[in-house]
Amino acid sequence: MSNPSAAQTTLISALWPKSEASGAIRFAAIAIIGSLLIAISSKIQVPFYPVPMTMQTFVILSLGMTCGWRLAGAAVLLYLAEGAAGLPVFAGTPEKGIGLAYMMGGTGGYLIGYVLAAGACGWLAERGWDRNIFTTAMAMALGNALIYVPGLLWLGILYGWDKPILEWGLTPFILGDMTKLVLAAVILPLAWVLIGKSKS
Repeated sequence: MSNPSAAQTTLISALWPKSEASGAIRFAAIAIIGSLLIAISSKIQVPFYPVPMTMQTFVILSLGMTCGWRLAGAAVLLYLAEGAAGLPVFAGTPEKGIGLAYMMGGTGGYLIGYVLAAGACGWLAERGWDRNIFTTAMAMALGNALIYVPGLLWLGILYGWDKPILEWGLTPFILGDMTKLVLAAVILPLAWVLIGKSKS
């Protein structure tokens, strides 16, 4: 019986195995591609109720679940570095501002949450939580919580707790996040089945 605390193969490692010769190149390539996927997903809006849905959190949490905490964390940190440098990679940029000024605004707490969520989902994936529907859903739910907690805390600090913080930063997005959670919970375990690596 395997040790539940021991790291297991991630999807990206199954598809692109790590080697001594290509380790640094592989790490950099995955981090860059991941940061680009996050940036692209922040610009895509899917019509939804009660507000349009972006696929950004889906991509961030899925990166964690497919790449592990180191690679996913590196991709998110690179994405944040790109934004801090003034590149229009965030949702609403450049219209709503760019760089550090944007990052210190209302979305600042969520940006911190992205790092926490990618790391947590990646750590759980390395322990086999991406192998079935139920544990994948639990990992994605935890990831969402780790995005919302610092996001809502920062909104409250920035604008005041007398404001409708939950109505601004949580309740309009719950239905969309549940939809993305279900989507991930189906896709990720199915990917393991398709590549013949499922280890229940």
